[in-house]
Formats: sequence, structure tokens, C-alpha cells
Amino acid sequence: MIVVVAVLKAQTGKETEMEEALRAMIPKVRDEEGTIAYILHRAQGDPCKFLFYEKYKDQAAFDYHGSTPHIQELFGKIGSLLAAEPNIDMYEELAAK
Repeated sequence: MIVVVAVLKAQTGKETEMEEALRAMIPKVRDEEGTIAYILHRAQGDPCKFLFYEKYKDQAAFDYHGSTPHIQELFGKIGSLLAAEPNIDMYEELAAK
């Protein structure tokens, strides 16, 4: 199981546009084979900071997700909204409840 934690920071004043673009991804990702979880969060103390928690069945599912037209479209939309490069970390799930 592959887990991805992606943190994205919007420019001040662009957080609503960023949220709309990120929220629009949820229904598009929902039907991806091998995508187990794709959960959007906002930091409680910073309305410009967003986090995606993602789980994929395997590397092939993650690779497929990254190659989809909707992911390419997302990065095209949010590029001008970002305050900094996204911070994306990948993990291997070891244990869960």
C-alpha cells in the first residue's frame, strides 16, 4: 500500500480558488482503479494550507493517477495560485487499525 501526503500552500487571497480546484478533483479521482483514499484537508490555523491524504493499492495505481488528464489539468490550474512548490511525501503503510 502506498500513502501520499501532499501539502499545498495557496497565495494569500487565492485560497478560495485553490479550494475549488482541489475539491473538483474528488469526483474525478473517485473512479480510479486502485485509488483507495483521496482526502482533502485544510489546516485549522492557516486557510491557505491544504493537505491531501492519498492511499493507493500499489505503485501502478499511483503511477496511473499521476498520468491522468485531470491531474495534469489540476497542476495547470493551481500553478499560478501556489505560494510555493507543493511538498509531496510518499510512505509505505506498515500497520493500520
